[in-house]
Amino acid sequence: MTRKTLLALLAVPAFAVGGAVLAGSNAGPPRHDSPPSKSGNVVVALCDGETTAEIPGVKEGETPTREQARVVVDQLMGDWRRKNPDARWEDTPVRLAQAVDPQRTAPAGGAPAGTAPAVEGKAGGLPSGPPGDIQSGHIYGAFSERDERLWKEETDRFVQEGHRIFHDAKAVGGTIAVSCDMCHPDGANTHPETYPKFQVQLGRVALLRDMINWCIQNPARGQPLPDDDARLKAMEAYILAQRKGVPLDPGKH
Repeated sequence: MTRKTLLALLAVPAFAVGGAVLAGSNAGPPRHDSPPSKSGNVVVALCDGETTAEIPGVKEGETPTREQARVVVDQLMGDWRRKNPDARWEDTPVRLAQAVDPQRTAPAGGAPAGTAPAVEGKAGGLPSGPPGDIQSGHIYGAFSERDERLWKEETDRFVQEGHRIFHDAKAVGGTIAVSCDMCHPDGANTHPETYPKFQVQLGRVALLRDMINWCIQNPARGQPLPDDDARLKAMEAYILAQRKGVPLDPGKH
């Protein structure tokens, strides 16, 4: 066997391993199925994949109410904190990123509740006034106050949509009435500034959207969202907005 042949044979496992790693990095979130209940009740699991509890009186295949899910999630979080007394856990986010009050009542025939209000003097919710150069296609040119107002309003709308989905089990695709905010009130303890990092639940380095999908598929029992899904992007925007001002610290746990 020649030296060149030997080197070629040795290189095959390396490429195979590299390919496996890349394939794993693109794989969907793994399922962490909870142990079934002896009574057939719905079992809810936390993100640690270990802490579980049943929803009394709600059988598998049935949909609990938000109140029923809320009670069980509160119980789970209490169990987790007792098991992990030294774990760093923030009860409140750094800031509350809400463009408008989500409880605002929509006027008859108007925009849905929780959406950003229209600015006076403009059609379709866009600021009035002459556009700046950037509106004419000069990406790196000057931009006007109107441009800045427009961008801020559109960003606020996007963040607010993420807030809505984050607090709505059905909107996120969950099937057992568990929404993201039940474990992460107002986006607390999501720490988007620490991604990418190795995520033990996935067994690989992950982005924020990977962990969002893991939570959708496991605690919420929904289907993972494609990377280009508007709901996934909106939730990312909301979580990032909640941590505005926090220094980037990728890889931190």
